[in-house]
Amino acid sequence: MQIAARMSRLGTESAFEVLARAKALEAQGKSVINLGIGQPDFPTPPHVVEAAIKALRDGHHGYTPANGILPLREAVCAEIAARYGKTVSPDRIVIVPGGKVTMATAIEMFGEPGAEIMYPDPGFPIYESLVNYTGAKACGYPLLEKDGFAFRADDLLARITPATRLLIVNSPANPTGGVAPAEEVKKLAEGLQRFPNVVLMADEIYSRLVLDGDGTYASLIPYLDQLQDRLIILEGWSKTYAMTGWRLGWGLWPQKLAEIATRLAINTHSCVNAATQFAGIAALTGPQDAVETMRQAFRRRRDLCVAGLNQIAGISCIRPEGAFYAFPNITGTGLNARQIQDGLLEEAGVATIAGTSFGRHGEGYVRLSFAASDEAISEALQRIAGFLAGRKQKH
Repeated sequence: MQIAARMSRLGTESAFEVLARAKALEAQGKSVINLGIGQPDFPTPPHVVEAAIKALRDGHHGYTPANGILPLREAVCAEIAARYGKTVSPDRIVIVPGGKVTMATAIEMFGEPGAEIMYPDPGFPIYESLVNYTGAKACGYPLLEKDGFAFRADDLLARITPATRLLIVNSPANPTGGVAPAEEVKKLAEGLQRFPNVVLMADEIYSRLVLDGDGTYASLIPYLDQLQDRLIILEGWSKTYAMTGWRLGWGLWPQKLAEIATRLAINTHSCVNAATQFAGIAALTGPQDAVETMRQAFRRRRDLCVAGLNQIAGISCIRPEGAFYAFPNITGTGLNARQIQDGLLEEAGVATIAGTSFGRHGEGYVRLSFAASDEAISEALQRIAGFLAGRKQKH
């Protein structure tokens, strides 16, 4: 058989590969602390689960509109109005099975040979994978430790070329936990006025996980008017409500693009399963105390993780402001990112992800998820310190 050449350009997520290796080691009886996978370790709030069960019992077993049931899209619009003071039509919301689908749809819309798409590096690896899949030129822009791993608007604007069609930003960021300052978000929105043909996709899936202060988030949604018909927002339920396995996300699109996104949904997944959509309504409209409980827990764990990492010889770690990832600098160990990842897993029983899994600018770093118990984090830190001390003694 002859498989289409574009299939060979698809990358993957190393987090799932490391998870599989960790599970294999555990099956052999080895103790593994998994700080690799990026998902909350909390259960989905009970009232959300009950809403899905009720939906099934009430007979919601069939197809739904491809862009999602209207009550859920209205709930998303109410959430946008409450958080950002912007009124948007439910017709601009497309409900999808997980945040990746909004990402994939946007990249497929604008990616083709001859086009350029900009994305963060280090960044979520599927950005680059999907850009390469479309045949477009993948243009990674560096996120630097000295900037708190947050984008700088002037740098992004300076990198735009006549071939640039789509610019992807992610804040709070995976894998670094960097959060773009409000002034940089504003500067980017204003600066894009000079580039009317560039569409902006903001991946805001971690927007409820700004860890410091009251959690106020600098979204691009307040700039909908300035950016007219070229701002796409990627959001969802996975991280905020511990619903990764439910596969539920939403995209806010310009009206004409929402129609294209809906058509693509019809051609691929038809619709999101009905019961999950009712669970999504319950999550948005019900009690939000579980969200704040998680945020406070992640802040405490962040502080525990960063303090411990900075006590280990050869490692330094700035404090991430959002999400649930630490991205320590490991250049002082004398090992590269992949050597640290593999050594920690095989010898110390700690699953982490090499920074190079997130782009070439991730060399010299590893990603640790602190979506784990305080005890697990503390034990992992001891194992990391022991692994590095043992290597030093051998050499």
